[in-house]
Amino acid sequence: MNPVIPIRSAEALGCANTPVISEKGQRQVFCGLTGIIWLHRKIQDAFFLVVGSRTCAHLIQSAAGVMIFAEPRFGTAIIDERDLAGIADANDELDRVVSELLARRQDIKLLFLVGSCPSEVIKLDLSRAAERLCKQHMPHTRVLSYSGSGIETTFTQGEDACLAALTETLPARTSQGKHLLIVGTLADVVEDQLSVLLRKMGIEHFDFFPPRRSTALPAIGPETVCVLAQPFLADTARQLESKGVKRLEAPFPLGAEGTTKWLRVIAQAFAIDHFRFEEVTQAARQRAEQSVARHRTQLQGKSITFLPDSQLEIPLARFVYQELHMKLLEVGTPYLHRQIMTPELEQLPSSTRLSEGQSLELQLDRCDADQPDLIVCGLGLANPLEAKGFTTKWSIELVFTPIQGYEQAGDLAALFSRPLARKLKLVA
Repeated sequence: MNPVIPIRSAEALGCANTPVISEKGQRQVFCGLTGIIWLHRKIQDAFFLVVGSRTCAHLIQSAAGVMIFAEPRFGTAIIDERDLAGIADANDELDRVVSELLARRQDIKLLFLVGSCPSEVIKLDLSRAAERLCKQHMPHTRVLSYSGSGIETTFTQGEDACLAALTETLPARTSQGKHLLIVGTLADVVEDQLSVLLRKMGIEHFDFFPPRRSTALPAIGPETVCVLAQPFLADTARQLESKGVKRLEAPFPLGAEGTTKWLRVIAQAFAIDHFRFEEVTQAARQRAEQSVARHRTQLQGKSITFLPDSQLEIPLARFVYQELHMKLLEVGTPYLHRQIMTPELEQLPSSTRLSEGQSLELQLDRCDADQPDLIVCGLGLANPLEAKGFTTKWSIELVFTPIQGYEQAGDLAALFSRPLARKLKLVA
């Protein structure tokens, strides 16, 4: 069943103890406000109100691609010169904006006040504002707050901060029996596919977090176990563990192998028979392997460098190494959470060069020396690297695109093969 992986035959696996290049210098990342783009699509009765500048508003509008006359579920309360000069009371202004918004949009059941660099600079306490506004607008609308500031974070941490805040509101589970919580924003189609597999295995009591509607928050209790579907949720995982939820250690559901190992960890936690597990997953796994194999011919032996951006870098590196047989030159990530990443690190070759943090000039120097066939990087670096003759893939596209699960394995592989195919056509 398992494909032959010749590239691994002479390599030692496992880089959990490999020395990591730790760098701190010039950075190039989006801020956590970007997470609103997929979160507002997921939680369908929530609204994300950024308390920030016109620059914040332009960023969200551009990233979302929503036309100006649409009615999106996000917006910006602009901090202007009167707020900065102390002429207007920022809290009074915020209360007014929220009241007007909720009066006009009766469909909002959950309102997030999202902090930004400007709101943090003027020391606006949004957590206190959320408590005040929650008292005013409950039970119709709950108000929570989190920080999307990019001062010291990368863009996927916006989701982590949002879910960590939402974790505090999860109700207590009263029913008996083991219960699974799948943590991380997934496309609806991916949730539906995973739900079918779990039910076929015999697991009935499970929830996804965040839910599609805030009025359907999953309840957690002493028999709840959770598994991460996204690798950038360290704070959310800690919050859940502090509430007594046990976290299952698993690789992430990327590709045929990653999805199988992720599901197997869940099956073992629920004492699912091995033969039943194989019976349920076999057909989907074979489809995934065949989909990935179509891209392996083009990518096998090609070298790849991951520059730090999304925190997806290590699971993606495992996928391209294990299933596409690519050669890893460097795997950089903004933050390396070893507890979460150990199952992934154990599957990388021991020779992998790992780096944490970012010092842009040093990392670009290493790219010049390594001359990788493909570089996965942030949007701001792609054009300069392309101008130097490199082939690039935007890391943010790997966040916005549904890539988890068996049925998306071929789509994930295509995201890596497409840039190289495009380059061949341009050269021809």
